Amino acid sequence: MESNSLKIAIASDHAGFELKQKIISHLKEKFIILKDFGTHTNESSDYPDYVHPLAEAMKLNEFDFGIVICGSGNGVNITANKHQHIRCALCWIPEIASLARSHNDANVLALPGRFLTAKQGFDIVDAFLDASFEGGRHQKRVNKIACSQ
Repeated sequence: MESNSLKIAIASDHAGFELKQKIISHLKEKFIILKDFGTHTNESSDYPDYVHPLAEAMKLNEFDFGIVICGSGNGVNITANKHQHIRCALCWIPEIASLARSHNDANVLALPGRFLTAKQGFDIVDAFLDASFEGGRHQKRVNKIACSQ
């Protein structure tokens, strides 16, 4: 991971706010450039309000990767994956995060904020960012993900 050259977009709802704040601190220690799309408090909020703008910024190639967090990780994952250019993976252990990058070319990491400690979150984020897409046999599968509408 070339930490000082990575640009990461991050967003959460209220249930992911605490973990998001800790991950932001963790990534800043690595000199990663971050943009926090919100929420900025632990007051009740709706994850699509933050995930859609993050996905749109990624469409404009403003960020290398995204991280989205809600209580279970499912809501932010479903919302992010509504965007054709996003391949969001819900991950709860580092190995899944690494495989999401190396086999699925995931560009957004979804985390279940209510089910992870800060340390577990850091390990998952680091595994995701340290992995690289392998291409090869995986590329043809990734190419088949987009549906024509």
